[in-house]
Amino acid sequence: MRSLNKVTLIGNLGADPDFQQLDGNVAVAKFSLATTETFKDRNGQTQSNTDWHTVVLWRNLAELAHKYLQKGSLIYLEGKLKTRHYDDKDGNRRYVTEIIGEQLIMLDKKANVDAE
Repeated sequence: MRSLNKVTLIGNLGADPDFQQLDGNVAVAKFSLATTETFKDRNGQTQSNTDWHTVVLWRNLAELAHKYLQKGSLIYLEGKLKTRHYDDKDGNRRYVTEIIGEQLIMLDKKANVDAE
């Protein structure tokens, strides 16, 4: 049986990407991405709910994020969910679910430059 692990999000960065060069000169960038759902409640009042996602980018995408993205940047992201675990200092098993980015499109409008 086949399966599919795909995530598509449009959202804003919650902070500047955390960029690192690992052994072998492999680039990795990590940042939080906010997605907000807006809806009307029973009383007709507009409500919004923001979810925060942890995004990890590797190699060329990591370098692109480091060079061009900053807190507040609006992006389109495609990727896959990945859950990993670790044991904390007290020996408790902790789980972390991240989105491993595979495609990224910057959606911010470029500032107009006056021709001189």
